[in-house]
Amino acid sequence: MKPLLPPVTVNGVTISAERIAAEAQNHPAPKGKPGLAWKAAARALALREILLQEARARGLDPDPVEVAPGQWEVEEEALIRQLLDGAIDPETPDEGALRALYEAHPERFRAPSLFEAAHILFPAAAGDLAARAIARDAAMQILAELRKSPRSFAKLAAQHSACSSRENGGILGQLSSGDTVPEFEAALATMEEGAISEPVESRYGFHLIRLDARARGEVLPFEAVLPHLREAREKAAWVAASRAFIAGLVARADVSGVSLAEQGADA
Repeated sequence: MKPLLPPVTVNGVTISAERIAAEAQNHPAPKGKPGLAWKAAARALALREILLQEARARGLDPDPVEVAPGQWEVEEEALIRQLLDGAIDPETPDEGALRALYEAHPERFRAPSLFEAAHILFPAAAGDLAARAIARDAAMQILAELRKSPRSFAKLAAQHSACSSRENGGILGQLSSGDTVPEFEAALATMEEGAISEPVESRYGFHLIRLDARARGEVLPFEAVLPHLREAREKAAWVAASRAFIAGLVARADVSGVSLAEQGADA
């Protein structure tokens, strides 16, 4: 009888089915399709074996480092880190290219904007579709009243909002980036001063938002954004160089039982 899953070997080294089954627990798969988790686990272990074989072929000795207080790398993790650190030499970002990137779109590099806003919250738990439908309907009803009488916002907030800001007419005060959930912040960014939004859905329910004032962040000078641009380019260069290095190892390896073509491209 043929085995349900083929044996996996890397340059003659067999990766046991037991190891793959244990690793599969770390790779979620759609219900009823455990084979996808097995394949993902087999790819991960095969790639790990390729890297370890290369590290040993280069004569590396594991030198674990502390990755968190009291938490140290295991020897195999240390070998792979040392291999990549020694083998990968990413291109250093050129300051002239970074300046050209900045000057092409300086408006992308602004200090955080400040907003003064108020809202009325109609609560509904995330995932409760019935409650969300009720909350949205309630928000639409109050929005209709606000369109007739925008000055009634504070009174309606006091009567209907589930947020503690209702005691202050829904006023939230001065807000900056990160002070609210992303959906709320995205709505503020698109609103005109004095406008009242359509119902904005968030994890908390639905909001009617009034934007009272906006102070748009100033464009930052190149010198201020250079460290962030350089860091982002360095990370991107390291990822590109590591992918190329791993793809080369995969291309030279003799692997059976699982395809690493996709893994080699995405590693």
